[in-house]
Amino acid sequence: MIALLKQPLRSLRDSFMDLLPIILVVSFFQFAVLQQPLPNVAKMLAGIFIVMLGLALFIQGLKMALFPLGEEMAFNFVRAGNLWWLFLFAFTLGFGTTVAEPALIAISDEAAEIAAAGGMISNNEASQAGYALGLRLTVALAVGIALLLGVLRILKGWPVQYLIIGGYIGVVIMTYFAPPEIIGIAYDSGGVTTSTVTVPLVAALGVGLASSIRGRDPMLDGFGLIALASLTPMIFVMAYGMLI
Repeated sequence: MIALLKQPLRSLRDSFMDLLPIILVVSFFQFAVLQQPLPNVAKMLAGIFIVMLGLALFIQGLKMALFPLGEEMAFNFVRAGNLWWLFLFAFTLGFGTTVAEPALIAISDEAAEIAAAGGMISNNEASQAGYALGLRLTVALAVGIALLLGVLRILKGWPVQYLIIGGYIGVVIMTYFAPPEIIGIAYDSGGVTTSTVTVPLVAALGVGLASSIRGRDPMLDGFGLIALASLTPMIFVMAYGMLI
């Protein structure tokens, strides 16, 4: 019984240690700067415990399922020797996980509401839904293409820094030509792709692919996909803003 509880208790402890800096910062400013008591202390403590529990379960689930699944699928595709299926898997994985990303859904809906309030689109539900969906699909397409490029980089052994530097040069250039209203959304779209759903599977794909190819180092070649997945949405969303 003690052995069974050991791993869950360790996960809870690790989650608490991860949250501790946030708790200390909030507590310092609440008590030392604002000098006010915390409202609804019982509710806040319950909320912190729920966050700890959810974080512990999420991390444990990643270790048990998502990371092994991504690595195993990448290995099997390489072993089968069909690169087209590997490319299709990478694209659909990037597209599917990004469409389902909760952070992207939230920021797309918020961007649609602000665009309607600012008069950039019609202030009705259909226009806002179309704008939000278009933004989500644009970002998802960008991440899918980023994973295609990332898989090709791993197969060819290209240094990731050249792709990243070149991509950000493109972002800077496009910033001068994109509508000002879309630039902030484009920059934020790059950040929301690196969230709870997308990152674990993308990282697992890169590490698994690099591990299964002779001459590739998982540490040197397996990582970098997430950087590409953050970069390409900025380019695509600015292009989307120019077109619409």
